[in-house]
Amino acid sequence: MFRNIFPPAILAGICISIGCVVNLRTGGVAGAVLFAFGLTAVVYYGLKLYTGTAGFIRRHGDWPMLATVLAGNIVGCLLMALMIRYAQPDCVAPATAITDARLAKGVLPCFLLAIGCGFIMTTAVQFARQGKMLALLLGVPVFILCGFTHSIADAFYFLLAPADMLFTAELLILYIGEVAGNFVGCNLYRLVMRASRT
Repeated sequence: MFRNIFPPAILAGICISIGCVVNLRTGGVAGAVLFAFGLTAVVYYGLKLYTGTAGFIRRHGDWPMLATVLAGNIVGCLLMALMIRYAQPDCVAPATAITDARLAKGVLPCFLLAIGCGFIMTTAVQFARQGKMLALLLGVPVFILCGFTHSIADAFYFLLAPADMLFTAELLILYIGEVAGNFVGCNLYRLVMRASRT
């Protein structure tokens, strides 16, 4: 399982990080729209992305796989953050500003905003799996412009920020909240549909 999951998860983290870089350098609506390249590449190549996987796991047996996907995504973000820190240092300041803004919001708001992102991502991937790419192209700018939090994108932003911000319990707890919020959002449709059938 590890060999089939971890390398594609690393590459997915790199793809999302590419979207983050263009968003950092461009900003606004243009940056949000161009970010969609990252998720489009993930879906086209069939890579393993946490927010593209969490909404489709089975109740039993898929937890180690999902953890492997998340770890691989973070490794991909780390590799890109190291490269960008060296080759494009102008990206560090806007990434730090995003990290500061997340910390200023706090864990609960970021958790709640991550639910919105997770719902959008699962919806976009569901459509893309049926060959309908428009939802994918719209979903990414929608979650960015809404200010929703994406745990893999934020992994890149956080890893690009100064080390004194990164290695803190506060940021770690906030990140865990985002991961949990994305998971809830990714499974929101299943939770609601199951409840409506009972």
